[in-house]
Amino acid sequence: MTTPQHVAVVGSGALASSLCRSLASLAPPRRPDTDPITVTVLARNLDAVEQLVRDCRVRTAVGGTAAVFTARPLGDEAATLAALQPAVLVCCASAQSPYEKATRPSPWTRLVEQAGFGVTLPLQATVAVRLARAVATASPHTLLVNGCFPDAVNPLLAMLGLPVLCGIGNAATLAACLQAALGLPDQRRLAVLAHHAHLTEPDDPADEVRAWLDGAPVPGVSALLAADRAQPRRDLNAIAGHAAARLLTDLLSGAEVHTSLPGPLGLPGGYPVRLTGGAVALNLPGLDPAEAVAWNNRAGRPDGIEVGDGRVHHLPRAAAALEAYLPEVAHGWAAADYDTVRDRFCDLRSRLRPVAPALV
Repeated sequence: MTTPQHVAVVGSGALASSLCRSLASLAPPRRPDTDPITVTVLARNLDAVEQLVRDCRVRTAVGGTAAVFTARPLGDEAATLAALQPAVLVCCASAQSPYEKATRPSPWTRLVEQAGFGVTLPLQATVAVRLARAVATASPHTLLVNGCFPDAVNPLLAMLGLPVLCGIGNAATLAACLQAALGLPDQRRLAVLAHHAHLTEPDDPADEVRAWLDGAPVPGVSALLAADRAQPRRDLNAIAGHAAARLLTDLLSGAEVHTSLPGPLGLPGGYPVRLTGGAVALNLPGLDPAEAVAWNNRAGRPDGIEVGDGRVHHLPRAAAALEAYLPEVAHGWAAADYDTVRDRFCDLRSRLRPVAPALV
């Protein structure tokens, strides 16, 4: 059986670090009658994880919070989960950094820019797929929460028949920003329909984030989000981690949670939801679920893909960019072929990365 207060976080990058530091601050106060939240941080880079854990231990000591942090190398996923049996497993690691364009520009990053971020889906999903497979076989009571492009990765997991509760970041980040802008103490009265693509203001105002307060549409969403969207993406990542930490502490406490999250129930994009007892349900304000899904698919078109009906569809922009490199999957691929497609994209990235940016 799972340990009720145990969270396992996979990753050592910006999102994992933000999430863990916020968990250290947001955990319940330390009292003799309080069971601490146990946080196991897992990654291939054990040095980075140990440094993060030391930081979090200092924060819990100073804050007097009931959280215990442990570092552990990530080896075989199934064996690790079989041993840990966490209540919640959070994936904050992928095979493709969203910051590569800035840190390692190459013909590969130029292709991604031309095709849209969605073309990296096979790489974004690499760790999440492995973890979901391990949950299914070795720790079926564990709730998987995915922080790597959940707007598209979570639907892929669902099409593969793999478990995933919801995502973090993206719609959750935008909902947190709107909560603050509206001066709300929580999100019980707020409902947000938003996609990963909405981290940037859309070209057409008609495609903007949809938000409701007490069931009534919120006006001026673009203005409310403008200052937050102007922040560097790493700062938005910190907000994502903080909002995710709040979600996890509420989940572990057994409280009913009203919020907005990406990829709930394996759906594309982000939706207002209600979480109770480890189960998630849509909490749409008078909106038909099919209409909400269709809206998210339209909103996500700037990413260059659409996920559903057992396939990943590359939209015209992405298909044109991929045609010269991977014509066999340029127009899309079946979810069932994920492993083969992932290998093809890994090979393509390896071919394009070594070329010096000056030659592009």
